[in-house]
Amino acid sequence: MMKRVLWVCNIMLPAIARELNLPYSNREGWLSGIFEKVMDKKAPFTLGICFPVKNLKELPVQEARMIDSRIYVVSRVRVKCFSLFDTMCYGFKEDVSRPEEHSLSYDIQLKMILDDFKPDIIHIFGTEFPHCMSAARACNRPEKILIGMQGICKEIEEVYMTGLPEKVQGDETLRDRLRNDSVRSQQAKFLMRGVFEADAIKRCGNVTGRTRFDREYAARINPKAEYFHMNETMRREFYTGQWKMEESQEHRIFLGQGDYPLKGMHFMLEAMALLLSQYPDTMLYVAGNSIINYQTLKDKLKISAYGKYLLELIKKYGLEENIVMVGKLTAKEMKEQFLKCSVYVCPSVLENSPNTVGEAQLLGVPVAASETGGIPDMIEDGETGLLFPVGDIEALARAIKRLWDRRKDENGETLAQRISRKAQERARVTHDGERNYARLLEIYEAVGEKV
Repeated sequence: MMKRVLWVCNIMLPAIARELNLPYSNREGWLSGIFEKVMDKKAPFTLGICFPVKNLKELPVQEARMIDSRIYVVSRVRVKCFSLFDTMCYGFKEDVSRPEEHSLSYDIQLKMILDDFKPDIIHIFGTEFPHCMSAARACNRPEKILIGMQGICKEIEEVYMTGLPEKVQGDETLRDRLRNDSVRSQQAKFLMRGVFEADAIKRCGNVTGRTRFDREYAARINPKAEYFHMNETMRREFYTGQWKMEESQEHRIFLGQGDYPLKGMHFMLEAMALLLSQYPDTMLYVAGNSIINYQTLKDKLKISAYGKYLLELIKKYGLEENIVMVGKLTAKEMKEQFLKCSVYVCPSVLENSPNTVGEAQLLGVPVAASETGGIPDMIEDGETGLLFPVGDIEALARAIKRLWDRRKDENGETLAQRISRKAQERARVTHDGERNYARLLEIYEAVGEKV
């Protein structure tokens, strides 16, 4: 019997947004990867998808229900994707800019969606938002709930301040006060999100993950939940293209994000000072939200304490001409940045399995990354990338210099070329869409047998 599977997502998938002519986020690209594979394969289950939206008025609403004199609108639309498959989609109202705040309205809306779709399996992607807990509460059937581990909020909270001077930890700009979003506030928010995360994991009977880090964490919270290993499928753009050392810019570094302390851009800026003494043409390109714009008075008022600290480091080390903020990028644009750089750096304080590392490896881009969280499960030091201790500026700079060393081994390869080849070979297995789709079906079959 065909199962009914409901995906609880953190974003409206780009494929759905395009069908509805709405703006969309490229965040969580791995979700698009698995969605595309399910669509292409005409999955042997009925799929429903629900996702948070800040303003339900932008969705084509077909149904509204009155509960306790308040209207909670659940948008129900049929979206035809790839001209092959119809998917039932639901939008529920949630302000994802405040993930540390839970509302009973989320529980009510998720319950309405469950009652309408009647899923056999509820697949919740990530624990970072309160709707994960709401979905688990609304279901109240642990055997039906499958939670996919992504970032781990409680662990993030414990290391959030790593590498930040005390004056920066306690600093607060006008922007921070108005938004209640100082560095300390951000840490407190992760603490609250960790409470929601633990509550959701305790209510589920099944967990998917990819690393020893997420497996051990899930087991500590809920030792009764069954753990299923499942690798991620990346966005399709990253399965074609090949990094070539001779075609890259020799001393060009790429970072996928740097807009909050967790991503470790402050470490990278300090490492830049060490690199420039030997390689004065070193350039750093950073994707994502820019928090160091400082062109007008209006820009100045928007700067966070962390952004202010980054600007201080830039000025201290004279990096003004060596940093390019490239902004938010599409998958195609990200791919272009990867192929132009000579090394991709992930200097994060903590990560589970960063998708940018997987994308870089699929293209064969040499990676240097912090030895933290689940990253060691993605990178074998010296073989498929280089690892360095979190916050060790000298080790970070040394790793980059090693990848810039053009001496060749007995096989005629530089270290960067050898790592590129081996990392790509591994990534093509780890992120193989066919294998991961087959594994997804195995997991759904195993969970379905419990229902």
